[in-house]
Amino acid sequence: MNTKLYVGNLDYGVTSDQLGQLFAQAGTVTDAVVITDRHSGRSKGFGFVQMSSEDEAKKAIEMFNGKDLEGRPLVVNEARPPQPRPQTGGY
Repeated sequence: MNTKLYVGNLDYGVTSDQLGQLFAQAGTVTDAVVITDRHSGRSKGFGFVQMSSEDEAKKAIEMFNGKDLEGRPLVVNEARPPQPRPQTGGY
C-alpha cells in the first residue's frame, strides 16, 4: 500500500493546513495539499495527504472515509499514480 492518500469531496473553504491537522489525528502527516485551480486559485475540492507509514495511511482511511467535514462526507482512499496527459498542440 502507498502512504499517499487521495482526499475528495472537500468543501471549497478547506485549506492545506486544516487538512494536515485533521489527518494528524491518525498519525504523522509528512505532506498535505489541497489542489487549486491555476488561474482562479480556488480549491478544486480534493487534495492529497502523505502519511509517514502504511499503517498510518490505513488508519487514516478507516478514520476519515465517509466522515463529515464542513457538511460534506469525505472520500479517502489510496492515491493512484498520475496518468500521462495527452499532448495537445502547443501555443
